Amino acid sequence: MVVTRVLTFDCDGVLFDTETANKAFYNQILAQFDRPPMTDEQFAHAQMHTVDQAMANLFPDSEAYINAQQYRKQTGYDPFIPYMEMEPDLIDVLEKYQPVLSLAVATNRSDTMSKVLDLHGIAHYFDLVVTALDVEHPKPHPQPLTRVLEHFQAAPREMIYVGDSLLDAQSAEAAGVRFVAYRNPSIPGDHHIDRLADLKAIIIS
Repeated sequence: MVVTRVLTFDCDGVLFDTETANKAFYNQILAQFDRPPMTDEQFAHAQMHTVDQAMANLFPDSEAYINAQQYRKQTGYDPFIPYMEMEPDLIDVLEKYQPVLSLAVATNRSDTMSKVLDLHGIAHYFDLVVTALDVEHPKPHPQPLTRVLEHFQAAPREMIYVGDSLLDAQSAEAAGVRFVAYRNPSIPGDHHIDRLADLKAIIIS
C-alpha cells in the first residue's frame, strides 16, 4: 500500500478544458500575420508544450517568430481566460483533498498560470504552482515534478501526478512518480480515469 502525500495536476486538459481558449488565442496571432488557422497537429503540439515552443512550431522562420512573439506579448492571454472551462468534479476534488494532502500544479504554461487560477477562484487550493518559468527544463523533463517533490520533501511514490498528454506521462516516469492518465487511454499510466472524481478510488491518504 502506497500512501499519497502530494497530489499534483497538469493544467490544460486536466484542471480546465482549454481547447476553445487556446485555439482562439493562437488563431488570433496567426490571423494577424495572414496565416491560416491552426491544424489539428499544431493544436495538439501547442496543448502539450510551452508557449515559446508552440510559437516556434507555428512560426518556424526566425524573423516571423520574433514578430509573432512581440505581438503575443503585446496582446496577452487575459482576454481568453474566461473561455477556459473548469473540469467537472474539480472543486469537489480540491475540497476533499486540500485538508489531507499537499496540492500542486506542474504545467508547461508560463506567465499566464497565476491569472488563470486567480480569475477562476481556485488559487487558494494549491500549496505550490510550478510553471515553465520556474524550471530550466520543462516537461517532458522530470524537473517540474522533482521541484514539487523537493518542496514537500516527499518520496516519488508518495506523489500522484494527473496529466493528459504523452509529455506528462514521460515526465512522471522520469521522476518516478505515479501517473494518472486523464481522458487519454492512448498514453501509459499507473491508472486511467475519465472523471477527476475517480481519483477517490486511487488515493490512499
